Amino acid sequence: MNDEKPVREPIAEDARIDALEKRLKAAREREDERNRPKASGTDANYRSGNRVLADLLGGILGGSLIGYAFDALVGTLPWGLLVGLFLGIGVAFRNIIRGASTAPEETE
Repeated sequence: MNDEKPVREPIAEDARIDALEKRLKAAREREDERNRPKASGTDANYRSGNRVLADLLGGILGGSLIGYAFDALVGTLPWGLLVGLFLGIGVAFRNIIRGASTAPEETE
């Protein structure tokens, strides 16, 4: 074992270091609060607009694709596509109305 003393003695606690650590901690907390995304305002409106657009496009394209696939299998070319298109539009509007009637989610 090594019986030599350490080269430096441990530094005693200093009031200035404690004050600096408190100020750094407070500054980090303020910065975290400032950078935290807000659940309301422009970001929430942008997200809800993107959701409406995705529901509308997904319903229309999905219904059209399913209707066209049904037509390709059965051989009733325009009718399955039209029925699938209108069903997709109905599902899209139902999703949009349901999403608009619920309260927005709170994120932290």
